[in-house]
Amino acid sequence: MTAAAHETHEFRTEVQKLLHIITHSLYTNREIFLRELVSNASDALDKLRFFQSRGDAVTAPDLPLDITITVDKDARILRIADTGVGMTRQELIDNLGTIARSGSERFMTEHGLNNGAKAEGSDTVEAAEGEAASPSAPGAPTDAASIIGRFGVGFYSVFMVADKVRVTSRSCQPGAIAHVWESDGSGSFSVAEVEAEGDAHAPARGTVIEAHIKEDAAEFLERHRLEAIVRTHSNFLPFPIMVEGERVNTTPALWREPKFSVTPQQYEDFYKYLTFDSGAPLETIHVSVDAPVQFTALMFVPPRGQELFGMGRDRWGLDLYVRRVLIQRENKDLLPEYLSFVKGVVDTEDLPLNISRETLQENVVIRKIGQTVTKQVLGHLEKLSASDADRYAEFWRGHGKVFKLGHTDWANREKFAGLLRCNTSHHDDAKGLSSLDDYIGRAREGQKDIWYISAPNREAARLNPHLEIFRKKGLEVLFLYEPIDEFVMDALGSYKDFALKAVEHADAATLDAFPTVEERKEPEPLAESDSPAFDALLARMKELLGDKVTEVRVSHRLSDSPACLVSPDGSVTSSMEKLLKVMQRDETIPKKVLEVNRDHPILRNLLRIHKADPADPMVESATLQLFEASLLLEGYLADPHALVGRLYGLLEQAGGWYAEVKKL
Repeated sequence: MTAAAHETHEFRTEVQKLLHIITHSLYTNREIFLRELVSNASDALDKLRFFQSRGDAVTAPDLPLDITITVDKDARILRIADTGVGMTRQELIDNLGTIARSGSERFMTEHGLNNGAKAEGSDTVEAAEGEAASPSAPGAPTDAASIIGRFGVGFYSVFMVADKVRVTSRSCQPGAIAHVWESDGSGSFSVAEVEAEGDAHAPARGTVIEAHIKEDAAEFLERHRLEAIVRTHSNFLPFPIMVEGERVNTTPALWREPKFSVTPQQYEDFYKYLTFDSGAPLETIHVSVDAPVQFTALMFVPPRGQELFGMGRDRWGLDLYVRRVLIQRENKDLLPEYLSFVKGVVDTEDLPLNISRETLQENVVIRKIGQTVTKQVLGHLEKLSASDADRYAEFWRGHGKVFKLGHTDWANREKFAGLLRCNTSHHDDAKGLSSLDDYIGRAREGQKDIWYISAPNREAARLNPHLEIFRKKGLEVLFLYEPIDEFVMDALGSYKDFALKAVEHADAATLDAFPTVEERKEPEPLAESDSPAFDALLARMKELLGDKVTEVRVSHRLSDSPACLVSPDGSVTSSMEKLLKVMQRDETIPKKVLEVNRDHPILRNLLRIHKADPADPMVESATLQLFEASLLLEGYLADPHALVGRLYGLLEQAGGWYAEVKKL
């Protein structure tokens, strides 16, 4: 090539306008420019390796494939150099003189590496630094598919921090001459030939970018700042990245490696690097997917969860990479919130972007990846629950509270329901856990319902009056201890032909169909002649309670307790009703039905007193005591002073009667 004179060219597009958009709109923070330039350098090295792999002759074949970043603080120059394919004079004009021209895209097309699969919108954001006229050779291998650049815009992000940019490049073609491209980004650029002895920074092969840093961007002349940017955005690129002579990217991209070649220790080390945890992960999920979208993912389940509403609760999501280049940390579209305990990375080949890596262009691709990742995680948990119940129980105790948020994931409803765990009346203590399938396996013959009860703890659940008939009939009940649990049950509604029902809504006729399994001494039935008298007692109790209750009636669910409160319409459980009232800031006490156990000694004695004298003060005192004690069990008694005062009075009377009976 004959020596070319210094030439000045106008940009082929409305550069001033486009550069303004690029430098002020597309990128939300200026450090992104270094990610773009390093990615372009990686492109150039990928292309050179592609040519070498098929036996093409290249200039300076013994040069190492690396990227170097150096700083001249006095001259305020930042240099990014690579030993990749470089560019000819015409390629400098074509690729750096036109916004949105991507040599990487053209490279992929010319060598048949697109396979027509990316036509849906495969524009990622790389500059044209690595654009090269390739030595021609048939039968190109496909390992150049890792080339990132496809849209030729990222290079111009350098003008966010530089007022002048000088690009010196020598093509990998044997005998190529170096040329320099220079511009201040205002509307024109110049290209000139560089004699071998005329520029100390002319590369033997590849490209050197010299960015003359603006006064307000001096931070990008600091070594520690450059190292931090590389580690954040480009840490997993396959080529060494040297900052002031020291390699920065030393952590391998394990997710790109075949699973069989990665050791447990490597997984543990990467987990610690990613999460800053001091221990090993509970579970490791390493997947490679080709359809419906192509991606690899390396995910971990930590041994411990974080508080549902604690500090850092919003810090979740998978790190999103495109061909080893970080696009976004903690992307929340790749996993639903109920799997937010999962930590890891996703690296895709198919992600369409607009002309900034920071703004995703085609959310449909992200949705497809997210759907697939979710299924992969749930599938792994299913295998774990089937193969190692103790390890799954450890997972549940660490992450069960967050996992329950999945009750709104209709697409994975059956998988979600199968992974739920609850303590039940079947267990000996509060540590026991059962799945819904375990419950169904223990169900009584003819049972078509899964029963549950909400309570703050196991003891409260066991002592709840509504549980008495289930204990009597030998029917297992799920114990729900968390406020979200009832929302989960309501959302599911049923599981494998079994309806999920609260014990409060149990139908007496349905339960009577099951034989009694609890042996106990039954009280003498109420005499037929006493039935009208008991009805009169119920009427008197309703009169005394007034509009505090909607009705006082005989209970068919109680065996040990004297009374309980029941919702009149049976539509909402008491615990759900309390939650709704808290959400609505409603402090009123709901009007309910008071059910009484007419076989209980308290009611039999009260009947005797009422028959003797309906106006006896003991009838009123006992009625109020039963009502307020039931309110207390339901969690609605705001002021217990009257209850306690009345209780002391009854104890005083009972103590006197006891002393008289015992003749003390």
